[in-house]
Amino acid sequence: MVLNGDIFAELDYAEILETHKKSKALATIALCEVEDPTRYGVAELTEKGKITRFIEKPAKGTAPTNLINAGIYVLSPEIFSYLPKGKHVSMEREIFPKLVKEGKLYGHKINGLWMDIGKPDEYLQANKIILDNAKTLKTNNQNTINAKKPFAIDTGVNIGANAVIGPYAIIGKNVTIGENVQIKETVILPDTKIDDSTVINGAIIGEGAKIGKNVKIGKGCIIGDHAKIRDNITIAKKTTVCPAKEVSENILKPTSIC
Repeated sequence: MVLNGDIFAELDYAEILETHKKSKALATIALCEVEDPTRYGVAELTEKGKITRFIEKPAKGTAPTNLINAGIYVLSPEIFSYLPKGKHVSMEREIFPKLVKEGKLYGHKINGLWMDIGKPDEYLQANKIILDNAKTLKTNNQNTINAKKPFAIDTGVNIGANAVIGPYAIIGKNVTIGENVQIKETVILPDTKIDDSTVINGAIIGEGAKIGKNVKIGKGCIIGDHAKIRDNITIAKKTTVCPAKEVSENILKPTSIC
């Protein structure tokens, strides 16, 4: 089995393996329906599950169906005879079309949850879904905080008095959060330090970042690992700060600091 690392899905793996065995396919692809198939590989199926066409990332309006490659494959060992030694190869662009011509590529439709989490907004949405279906994880924090469900706080977290955490806040291990901080719809990775009176809404904060006092970080922002944001800084929506970079001036328009 080959599984893409940037998907979030509910799938019965035993079921797709059984489909693969019954069809005697060389390769079986999990398929799901989406509204916009142009970002993905698109498949056309027969009633018996054989893929008759496979087009990687078709232009808008040209996709034969809305059934897309869900990033989960079952491959029989014979697949290695199709892979040239010592050469990079694209399964989707080079191997699958060849298998279609030989009638050896099959599809398995999945109907449960499936999400591409390769973009930041999709990653945050996946975390929201997990929070909606998971038990709230709390820290043994001694200070008075206002925690709005759903949220998740890992171990070793220290939160200052009168902070507001959530909804949809995920706080990683050993994060330090100052007094009067507000964090919602945000994922904060481990070992980050956030100083007093900072407001973070709808962002991803990397590991070991240092966020100063009275900072405002808008929706869609990504703060890289070990980046440093100075005190009293406002960062516009959809701004990216690359790892280990320092921001000492306000950023009023979306940009990348690299």
